[in-house]
Amino acid sequence: MANKGKYYITTAIAYTSRKPHIGNSYEIVMTDALARYKRMQGYDVFFLTGTDEHGQKIEGYANAAGVTPKQYVDKVAGEIRDICDLLNTTYDKFIRTTDDYHEKAVQHIFKKLYDQGDIYKGEYTGLYCTPCESFWTESQLVDGKCPDCGREVKPAKEEAYFLKLSKYQKQLEDYIESNENFIYPEARKKEMLNNFIKPGLQDLCVSRTSFKWGIPVTFDDKHVIYVWIDALSNYITALGYDPEGSGDLYKKYWPADVHIIGKDIVRFHTIYWPIMLMALGEPLPKQVYGHPWLLFGEDKMSKSRGNVIYADDLTELFGVDATRYYLLSEMPHAADGSITYETMIERYNSDLANTIGNLVNRTIAMTNKYFDGVIQAPTAKEAVDDDLAKTCVDAVKKVDELIATYHVADAVDTVLGIAKRANKYIDETEPWVLAKDPEKKERLGTVLYNLLEAIRYLAILLSPFTPETTDAIFAQTNMNAKDYDSLAEFGALEPGITVGKAEPLFARIDKDEMYEKIEARQKANAAAETANNEKVKEELAGVAKLAEISIDDFAKVELRVAEIKACEPIKRAKKLLKLTLDDGEGERTVASGIAPWYKPEDLTGHKVIIVSNLKPAKLCGVESQGMILAADNAEDDVKVIFVDDLNTGAKIR
Repeated sequence: MANKGKYYITTAIAYTSRKPHIGNSYEIVMTDALARYKRMQGYDVFFLTGTDEHGQKIEGYANAAGVTPKQYVDKVAGEIRDICDLLNTTYDKFIRTTDDYHEKAVQHIFKKLYDQGDIYKGEYTGLYCTPCESFWTESQLVDGKCPDCGREVKPAKEEAYFLKLSKYQKQLEDYIESNENFIYPEARKKEMLNNFIKPGLQDLCVSRTSFKWGIPVTFDDKHVIYVWIDALSNYITALGYDPEGSGDLYKKYWPADVHIIGKDIVRFHTIYWPIMLMALGEPLPKQVYGHPWLLFGEDKMSKSRGNVIYADDLTELFGVDATRYYLLSEMPHAADGSITYETMIERYNSDLANTIGNLVNRTIAMTNKYFDGVIQAPTAKEAVDDDLAKTCVDAVKKVDELIATYHVADAVDTVLGIAKRANKYIDETEPWVLAKDPEKKERLGTVLYNLLEAIRYLAILLSPFTPETTDAIFAQTNMNAKDYDSLAEFGALEPGITVGKAEPLFARIDKDEMYEKIEARQKANAAAETANNEKVKEELAGVAKLAEISIDDFAKVELRVAEIKACEPIKRAKKLLKLTLDDGEGERTVASGIAPWYKPEDLTGHKVIIVSNLKPAKLCGVESQGMILAADNAEDDVKVIFVDDLNTGAKIR
């Protein structure tokens, strides 16, 4: 196969705040499918993914967990990489923004931009969202809250360095309008131009002094380099870019052919990132594709909502390929996709077990039954064969076109169409009837040849989406001609090969049995969370039994006033209520065992005292980020300590 040139594809790097859910994992699977397809076509592919590991949010999580930020991100980055491997993704490099080479290159980038006047020192006064690590002006807020995540913002003022976005506004606008596919799909392009660029770009804060977990500015040690220059630069530092001298990988693969990112971070990748590159004098990526979200039912997945599904749960229950297949087939091109256990079971049975699995199984079984497993030459062709052949050949061209425009679900559906057409072909030709007539032996051999050739097309085109299934098909059929180029013309399958034994590719799922497995797994997860919580309680009880503590010991416990913004029961937990609290710095969730004494309406709107630096723990699917103070008033009587006359966020000393 001739080399068609280089192809550099990236995901956004995952933020190491928490273990990613299956909605986060969609991106790595989609990008892997694209990378595999391009490799299959003959491109020299470099596929990058990795983790974003700096920032105030992570510093806060690490402090709450009682570990260093590096220890914290090492654990979460390991979990993220494990999920990438679990889902059988073929990344060429996994970058971490705590890698030494990345940190040094980012410092050099910052210094270069400062030296040439594109970064300057100033002071930022604005409204800050801690979860998003973003500053906003009053006019940018939506209903008084962060326009990206909808959470509370707080006033902030600090010395900072700024990147001159305004200097490059016209250059960026001209570039986007003259490169129509730079931002894809079209709706994202219009959003960026009309909502952000044309109204006027404000210079971007690119350093912070209020926390330390970041890459230090070499010439001003009070400052750490803020997330945008740090995280976005990974796409070039991973290839060995450095203003002081770049490596061969950078010279070979940059510019990127496409950045695959979520629709919520298109602005950063199509405004901040291109301007950084323009300022550095480097080429811009050829394309940025902002994909939609994968929802749980109709809701965005959120740990606070308790509607999170993890990749390891799905692969344990359904298998890796079935998980990949669902993610890739269920996500529309321009609209959000949805995942529920019910729809996954239905898709598994209809597409994988009935359509693909049944086709392969009975074709191999008939070849063994009627011809001792030997593939016959197609010497008795009839007109009905032509449509099957056309379906296979046309599918290749159609999938090529769909992959090129990131219509991955449509590409998967086109491949499935081969299996559907082959199953229809079986009904049309009725091999079992042909087998009864000795004079139809040659025709029977031709029919089975055509079916096996259709399965070969199916296997090759499935390989980017469900690679283990492709391997299983080829292992059972012993086919030759497994490469993409062999799909140019129907009939490349070599007669005379002996197929193997038919083994089920996908065993049909019994819905009731699967729901029992799902429930058992959920209970096991909840039990593990409860055990962890009990361990925390035991540790706290052990502390309580100490006769004396020092003032330093007490100083380790941070008590704050928090307002209860919302309260609701937790399913499967009779004693627990889920409280959504505002602690003056943002929202947090706390699970509290006070349901026997309080109803949600008794609590909402009141202010309470919380232990705000308690290590987070999962309780019945809810991540509890603290503890509220209550008193044992009498036997079987608990009273929450309300402090409604105190200011939200006030520290208790």
